[in-house]
Amino acid sequence: MDSATEVLTNFIVLEGLDGSGTTTQMEILSKRLAEGGSRVMPTCEPSRGPVGVFIRSILRQEVDVDPCTLAHLFAADRNEHLYNASEGMVNHLESGGVVVCDRYLFSSLAYQSIGCSYDLVATLNGRFPLPEYLIFLEVSPEECQKRRSTRPGVELFDASAIQNQIVQNYERAIAELTKGAAKEGIHLIRVDGEKSIEEVAENIWSELSTLPIQRM
Repeated sequence: MDSATEVLTNFIVLEGLDGSGTTTQMEILSKRLAEGGSRVMPTCEPSRGPVGVFIRSILRQEVDVDPCTLAHLFAADRNEHLYNASEGMVNHLESGGVVVCDRYLFSSLAYQSIGCSYDLVATLNGRFPLPEYLIFLEVSPEECQKRRSTRPGVELFDASAIQNQIVQNYERAIAELTKGAAKEGIHLIRVDGEKSIEEVAENIWSELSTLPIQRM
């Protein structure tokens, strides 16, 4: 990744294993920020755009593609998600809004590098800006597996055998992208995601309450 990658002010990303609760906490945080007067864009990756919709069909195993093709598709979706002239995240941020995103390039580094090289995924995502706030929900692979077992269907990366590798990839990505003098603009917030939904939400809120996001 480029050590000079831009950090986008008021861009919040939630990350964690599938089943860690990122979607639920994105929705709760977005609502709470909106109630406090912020103009919030709650969103997710894969995005709801055409490339993101196609990616979701791959994750549901309805379409079969090479793992490195999937990595390229995620990068293409992320480019559109960021820079679309009318609906992109960057446009919303530059107009004074807040973006809360369920997953971002950290997920690509964690998941797509299972099937192709970590370095390739890093290269594909090296030019994208980083979030000002990275919230990582720490939930064990075993607990995430229990939560996923209540869902209908099985997605591409659900196999329990690869979950520990995904965790290791996450830790590598977090270490490389949040540490060092060049990354001083990023706030890494680790939260125990095994607590109740309400407790997790309060812990996230208590961490954010001391940051500039609350003073918009």
